[in-house]
Amino acid sequence: MTKTLDHLDPALLASRADAIADAARELAAFGWTPATSSNFSMRLDNDLAAITISGRDKGRLGRDDIMVIDMDGKAVGSDSRPSAETGLHTQVYKRYPEANVVLHTHSRTQSVASRLFAAEGRIRLEGWELQKAITGYTTHESVLDIPVFPNTQHMPELEAQVDAWIDSGKPLHAYLINGHGIYTWGRDMAETRRHLEALEFLLGCELDLRRLSP
Repeated sequence: MTKTLDHLDPALLASRADAIADAARELAAFGWTPATSSNFSMRLDNDLAAITISGRDKGRLGRDDIMVIDMDGKAVGSDSRPSAETGLHTQVYKRYPEANVVLHTHSRTQSVASRLFAAEGRIRLEGWELQKAITGYTTHESVLDIPVFPNTQHMPELEAQVDAWIDSGKPLHAYLINGHGIYTWGRDMAETRRHLEALEFLLGCELDLRRLSP
């Protein structure tokens, strides 16, 4: 631990920690964060973000369960340990300057969809009215691809897969990790929550289509 929080407004950190904890408790109530899984973060400034401490019960979070990291994913002003997946959060902040919130959950729907579509490498959403809940989509007559990346415990590999998708020029609003869960982001908590809830619904619809189609 070498950096400090001396220059950071304590009120800003408290408000972001409260927002993360509130969202986490609500998403836990949906059953989307089982067994201490999932992680959530909010940007504090260009160099720092607030993120959930690893291993905490997301249904019982408070301010003390949130820590600060720099954009290299290193702890700042704390000896606590952030999630092993912290690099996936800071990657979003570095690649998308407009993004201020990242939410990662492990719902049953997300996990099953990731396994079912892993071989295809993506889930293609077309014709669903709720695609319009994703920022930038104004009609159901559009294509929204959600990539499914192979799982690994080696985070640089995952980060490289995400970078390759972005560098190819294809839009990216969220992604699944095979057998794992979903990452999505937005300009603020409200937009990111909307993205997450819409994608949960859309993935459920795709699973139902697969199950019910002859």
